[in-house]
Amino acid sequence: MRQVRLEHLNTKLFEEGGFTAAIVPIGACESHGDHMPFGTDALTAHALAVRAAEQLASTVVLPPLNFGMSDHYRHKPICISLSSDTQVRVIKDMLLSLHHWGIERVVILNGHDGNIPCAEIAAREVKVAHPGMSLAILDWWVVVPHMLPKDLFEVWNGWGHAGEVETSIGLSLFPELMNMAEARGMVPKVDPLMKEIWTFDELTRHGATGAPGRATKEKGDRIVEAVVTYLVNYMTRFEAQGLRYDPSEA
Repeated sequence: MRQVRLEHLNTKLFEEGGFTAAIVPIGACESHGDHMPFGTDALTAHALAVRAAEQLASTVVLPPLNFGMSDHYRHKPICISLSSDTQVRVIKDMLLSLHHWGIERVVILNGHDGNIPCAEIAAREVKVAHPGMSLAILDWWVVVPHMLPKDLFEVWNGWGHAGEVETSIGLSLFPELMNMAEARGMVPKVDPLMKEIWTFDELTRHGATGAPGRATKEKGDRIVEAVVTYLVNYMTRFEAQGLRYDPSEA
């Protein structure tokens, strides 16, 4: 199988690879309850990126960014957080490095809610500086309700931090790091429309929300398949033409 992980390549292999696009997986280091590893967000984003890139023609996957803006999860050990400003600068520098080496089409694959504004700010600032770059961001979990039946999940539509969806994907991607005997969570009282600026200890006494105990590997396999399928379909076009419209369709 073609090598797509940048950290496993060398100069010769990279130059021979014909890479025109890249996926940048970003995550965090924070509590995901007592049943999931601290590195869940980066492990998930990176694994999904690699599985997708292996099915593509010219996409390379960067090593995962293992830290994110996680101050809102600092109530339980252990949270290693970057400030928002630092996270923006780190993501910008990664995108600018790719631009320097001629990779102009980049998808940021995000695994952590705290990175959402940081990734967008970084990408927009790089786009202004380099209009020829094609940049896109995917928070992997947004694919789930579009590609899987709602009744697949039993509690809170599967949602939660280390909840049914995220725990299921962990059972699929890194089962050796899971401890389901300790899986517990609760459904927090949050407004469905208001963007409330909470810290996690205001929502739950656990390191998890939702119903992780309802997670299964089978559900996780279906989530992985759905996200990878979506990413492959998107990246196939993205590799070829970026975000620029096809003049023949005008």
